[in-house]
Amino acid sequence: MTRHAPAHDRHWHALSPEEALAELDAAQDGLSEDDARERLAQHGPNRLQQGQGRPAWRRLLAQFNNLLMLILLVAAVASLGLGHALDAVAIAGVVLIIALIGFFQEGKAEQALDSIRNMLSPRAQVLRDGRRHEVDAEALVPGDVVLLESGDRVPADLRLLEAKRLRDEEAALTGESTPVDKAIGAVDAQSELAERSSMAYAGTLVVQGSAQGLVVATGERTEIGRISELLRGVETLRTPLLRQLDRAGRVLALIITVMAMLTAAFGVLVHDEPLGDMFMAAVGLAVAAIPEGMPAIVTIGLALGVQAMARQNAIIRRLPAVETLGSISTIFSDKTGTLTRNEMTARAIRLPEGEFRLEGTGFAPEGAFHRVCDGEALDAPLGLDDAPALRHFLKVGVLCNDAELARDEGRWRIHGDPTEGALVVAAAKAGLEARELRGHHARHDAIPFESERQYMATLHEMDGEPWLLVKGAPDRLLERCQRVRSAAGDVALDPAEWQAHLHALSAQGLRVLALAEKRAEGVNELADEHAEDGLVLLGLVGLQDPPRDEAVAAVKDCLAAGIRPVMVTGDHAVTAQAIARQLGFLHTERAISGREIEAMSDAELEEVILDVDVYARASPEHKLRLVTAMQARGGVCAMTGDGVNDGPALKRADVGVAMGIQGTEAAKEAAEMVLADDNFATIVGAIREGRKVYDNIRKTITFLLPTNGAQGLAILIAVLAGSVLPVTPLQALWVNMVVAVTLGLALAFESGERDLMRRRPRDPSAPLLDLFLLWRVVFVSVLLLLGVFGIFSWLFNGQGTSLELARAAAVNMLITGCAAYLINSRFMHRSSLSLQGLFGSRPVWIAIALVMVLQLGWTYLPIMQRIFGSAALGLDHWLAILAVAVAIFLSVELEKGARRRLHRRRGERKAFDDRGHPGDETARIDEQKDERKDEHAEAR
Repeated sequence: MTRHAPAHDRHWHALSPEEALAELDAAQDGLSEDDARERLAQHGPNRLQQGQGRPAWRRLLAQFNNLLMLILLVAAVASLGLGHALDAVAIAGVVLIIALIGFFQEGKAEQALDSIRNMLSPRAQVLRDGRRHEVDAEALVPGDVVLLESGDRVPADLRLLEAKRLRDEEAALTGESTPVDKAIGAVDAQSELAERSSMAYAGTLVVQGSAQGLVVATGERTEIGRISELLRGVETLRTPLLRQLDRAGRVLALIITVMAMLTAAFGVLVHDEPLGDMFMAAVGLAVAAIPEGMPAIVTIGLALGVQAMARQNAIIRRLPAVETLGSISTIFSDKTGTLTRNEMTARAIRLPEGEFRLEGTGFAPEGAFHRVCDGEALDAPLGLDDAPALRHFLKVGVLCNDAELARDEGRWRIHGDPTEGALVVAAAKAGLEARELRGHHARHDAIPFESERQYMATLHEMDGEPWLLVKGAPDRLLERCQRVRSAAGDVALDPAEWQAHLHALSAQGLRVLALAEKRAEGVNELADEHAEDGLVLLGLVGLQDPPRDEAVAAVKDCLAAGIRPVMVTGDHAVTAQAIARQLGFLHTERAISGREIEAMSDAELEEVILDVDVYARASPEHKLRLVTAMQARGGVCAMTGDGVNDGPALKRADVGVAMGIQGTEAAKEAAEMVLADDNFATIVGAIREGRKVYDNIRKTITFLLPTNGAQGLAILIAVLAGSVLPVTPLQALWVNMVVAVTLGLALAFESGERDLMRRRPRDPSAPLLDLFLLWRVVFVSVLLLLGVFGIFSWLFNGQGTSLELARAAAVNMLITGCAAYLINSRFMHRSSLSLQGLFGSRPVWIAIALVMVLQLGWTYLPIMQRIFGSAALGLDHWLAILAVAVAIFLSVELEKGARRRLHRRRGERKAFDDRGHPGDETARIDEQKDERKDEHAEAR
């Protein structure tokens, strides 16, 4: 007979205890020691597989497997070949810093697996040879009988054989924090994970009761083991910026290599120059054209974004996630504790006299009662002295209840079941204190709530008589009630009327409980038959885990920014839809269940993924499939979560977002970002920061590339013309590594354009440098080239100065022109000819002042003159350089103005994309309106 099969291959929850024992050839008094040893040899230890982590040296070497890094290494080798050891060391230092940042950011998947492994219980109580033994949990095998008590961590997947008031907290596995009632009865084979009441899964926590369970799966075959396997199998996606930089690096490397080879060949073949000289000229061209400082600038810009987000309670664990946030188009979010408060609250009470609404949220006993008339709550608060039936209903809800309300460190907390706690809080809002009521009406006996019976019953003495009080599932209680208590006394119960009331409350997304009572004359000890009939219905109460106030605002902000929030929850579909509607989600007409997702092919899921915003009863595999399907439709996804079950989807998502307070360590390790305040609204601030960072990186690259372009073109033209180089390779390295980085870094501190959160999400496939920005790079490169050649030719050819002085003037011309262009670069389209444009950024002027100090030292200090071949300039040289720099600044402003006027005349800009989201050009038009205001101000 088969002794073991993986839990996910057998529907253990659908088998009776006897069938499960027979299936595993086991007995309720446990295995023998010999049998246990044999099975351990067959199935292996009850532990999760260790991750195949790469050694540290290999992770470090992998950081250099990047084309931009290779270009920098080539630059270092080229500098060393030219005899410039100082420059080689400087470039190598930049390479090492970037590599170390990547090195320390890697290896997080192994840490996530470690966190999951730590959730398994280290010890377990088992029956062996009919006796109780404590064994190492790794020694458990299929067929073992495990004993569970309150506070135990479940050590393996168990089919329950006995259960006494057992409640299991499965939040780490299902995402739902409310403890689940367990029983031994078989459930439907197609039940979702959260509905398998006959199972206790590895890694979950027993919060109440005791049980015996048959081990049906161990190690990798458990549900938590499946998540571990999923996590190992998920590939971490490269961010859009990394993909863009790789693509740009490949293009740049190709262009530089071709230009260098053609330059060397031209010099040798046309000008008959020595091959060695032309080789060095080609190397100099490559050194000049390579933007050595760009990776460092990008890394620093991302790091600044990390710091800014940390101040807003968003902790970034992986640096590239900063820019990825700027292109997020969809946020998959769990419901409980993320979009909702994770505090069950009584919202509505239905009595024969009518319906009542309760104010307030959470566990704070604050809020008034309002009578409902024609579907609307009346403004005037209800006095409980005027509603004795309501007061009695609340009193019964407290007595038939085990929860307690307490104030702990300034916060109201519930000790016990949150659902029962909601009834205690509701009574406290009416001035009914639980401890006082329970003292006056002592409990003599109780029948605890269990999944099979779906109710709880307690026996109390009230007004000198014994009374049976019952609360539970409405369907189960309504069939046991023949009468209902009204203001006129007990009257016959109309089942259709109360089913309608039940449906009305459920349609609002409320979890509904019924309360009933009856006299219990002569009863001293309760049995199930006492609650089987003759009950008098008191009414219904609707409970809800309310949405966070800040989540409502955050959803609105997301939609305004073209970002679509999607709810993925383990809760029921009706409840999820109701919460989604309250939050303001777009598509709430339909909710898809986990079972429906399983029935869909990947193509079918991709077809509906854009039209459904609510997914209920979702498992780890479902969440992973949803993220993958959205990415297949071109979406850039964030996934929020707090449980182990979210790990694979968090890792697969473009940005995984874990909860810092409620989240498990496994979820945090798998995520790119952790919310320190568990606040959904924090994501919106992080997305804004991500958009700003990307904008600033784009501005920085657009600023840096003309510097390299001008130097490369200057060397190329000089070789083609057979003249001396206006800038030496060493001087080019000074400009690239010191000056351009200092100036470019200032743009990383820009506060962001005014339209950041009015744009639709950035298309990650769009080029980092579009045609417009490429044109801007070429245009400014030519301006700088003309300035460099103009100053160099004027001095060297026209004035007959030394080559050192002419080159020093050319280098200072290049740097001063870059400083002028830095002010242009603050705004891509808007004019910088305004007070805000010229003087609105302190970092820009600090950078310019620092560069000017560096250049004065470079120009006049003897040691710098010896190293770089510079020479002292006169006042007339500086005035000429300043005039050319101003001309460059004005030329770029004229180009901006011409483009703005051209756009306004055409009037062809598309304001909305095909899905109705505001397009990027909407922001451009807004900028143009702002620009016209600036122009009018300038004219005045």
